[in-house]
Amino acid sequence: MRKIISFALIFLLTENVFAQKSQHSLFPHTTPVFTHADTLRGSNTPWRSWWDVTYYDLHVRIDPADSSISGHNGITYRVINMPGARVKTAGGNDIMQIDLMTPLVIDSMIQDGQSLSYRRDGNAFFVTLQNPQMVNSLQTLTVYYHGKPRVAKRPPWDGGFIWDRDSLGNLWIATACQGVGASIWWPNKDYQGDEPDSQNICITVPDTLVDVSNGRLRKRTINPDGTMTYDWFVDNPVNNYDVAVNAGKYVHFMEIYNGLKGPLTLDYYVMPYHLREAERQFQQAKSMLKCFEYWFGPYPWYKDGYKLVEDPYLGMEHQSCIAYGNHFENGYLGGDLSHTGWGLKWDFIIVHESAHEWFGNSITSKDIADMWVHESFANYAESLYTECLFGKKAGEEYCIGTRENVRNDKPIVGHYGVNDEGSGDMYYKGGNMLLTIRSIINNEEKFRDILHGLNTVFYHQTVTGKQIEDYISQASGIDFSKVFEQYLTTTRIPEFDYYIRGHQLYYHWSNVVPGFNMPLKVTLKGTDFSFIYPVEKWKSEKINLTDADQFKVNDNFYVTLKRVKP
Repeated sequence: MRKIISFALIFLLTENVFAQKSQHSLFPHTTPVFTHADTLRGSNTPWRSWWDVTYYDLHVRIDPADSSISGHNGITYRVINMPGARVKTAGGNDIMQIDLMTPLVIDSMIQDGQSLSYRRDGNAFFVTLQNPQMVNSLQTLTVYYHGKPRVAKRPPWDGGFIWDRDSLGNLWIATACQGVGASIWWPNKDYQGDEPDSQNICITVPDTLVDVSNGRLRKRTINPDGTMTYDWFVDNPVNNYDVAVNAGKYVHFMEIYNGLKGPLTLDYYVMPYHLREAERQFQQAKSMLKCFEYWFGPYPWYKDGYKLVEDPYLGMEHQSCIAYGNHFENGYLGGDLSHTGWGLKWDFIIVHESAHEWFGNSITSKDIADMWVHESFANYAESLYTECLFGKKAGEEYCIGTRENVRNDKPIVGHYGVNDEGSGDMYYKGGNMLLTIRSIINNEEKFRDILHGLNTVFYHQTVTGKQIEDYISQASGIDFSKVFEQYLTTTRIPEFDYYIRGHQLYYHWSNVVPGFNMPLKVTLKGTDFSFIYPVEKWKSEKINLTDADQFKVNDNFYVTLKRVKP
């Protein structure tokens, strides 16, 4: 007889287990408080883990008159767990978790013509399925909903729906929901570790507006009520938070980029009064693609194309549909995040957000605690683009310059299973960690092969941070485990302590994790840099310098330097 465990008991036990797992040893000095809702949002709960999304068929009608939306999502999924491994009701029915945030309301859930019962727990809905859910079978659940979605307070960082007006007073509507989650505006399995293989996105807006969403436009339908429906299709796996609405009085222009996989369409949607500026500024897209295809491999979405879409907020890496709001000027809103001048030579949003097409969209972290996989690589991509345009030294200077922005407020890796991002240092500190790793590898061809390899082995996949760390160590032939532990899980920058006595250099690492053994390039003779291999214990090395002040550590290594007394 199959053992049936009560739904309520499993719910309580699982919540406790997930909460305990999230308090991992990376945070020994903090006592974060996570809630039941955090666990439901951030973990692969028992009501999510038994099914795998294969397709979303999303239909949303947008009504600007009262800032409301309504629609439905057909969720097609494959059953992947045996019945005995699933949480069921006392009557033996399977239970599925669907996510939709307040104040939005689910009207009904339908499967095979049957209206199903469900209960709400905050932003999670638990629906009781009536049909047998056979392993490997494909099933579809259609969720109907409506309401007024949460308005974004400070997009893209505090996301939601954006109801705005362009400079001529026309409606301008958009979405941005990374971090907070796509369920802020449409019902789905809001877990970053599961993506559909493809997705349909049908958006209905007033017929005075043009909607631009992900993928390729299949058709437009003129409706008798003064609205227009835009039917977009994404022919690839896609992150939930990347699915986007961009509705405005857009004009469109395009060009073709001949890339590694052949012709790639580049489509641009902007306000009419910005057309000339966009035609000039968006020329950078081609040099960006050429650079990133060199370093990372082919653009991941040739089937879906590449788009830049002007939006009423700074920008976002919506897959194949990059949101752009950088005012058609170089830098980051006209500033230079590196404080070196190099950051004013190119458009930050075009470069950084497009880098996410490789790291973030094609390679996606299963848990946002590992968002460094997205942001550290996208940050370092800025340096690589600078290098493509102006040479290696310029790229290094750009990356090193961003160290001024590091806060070391908390670890880069967040808590797992509770929808917790780590420190914003995943950008600048993470990028400098990658520059350090590149310098240790000390082989340009091998480093580029590693970046290509990541985008081949993990192409269109969700991953853990550990998988990325292990791949880099394996492909380089160097154990970087302590380097990752130091930079990602602590707030400490390695300190290189040294003193010179005669022709002997004495040195060791301090302020590091146990077993830290990162190689370092220093000047031992003249101005040339040589590798030494510090550990926590003091070591010594012969040195041949005319003056102790000639001793230097290579700037590409993100460490602090301290000369101590013998």
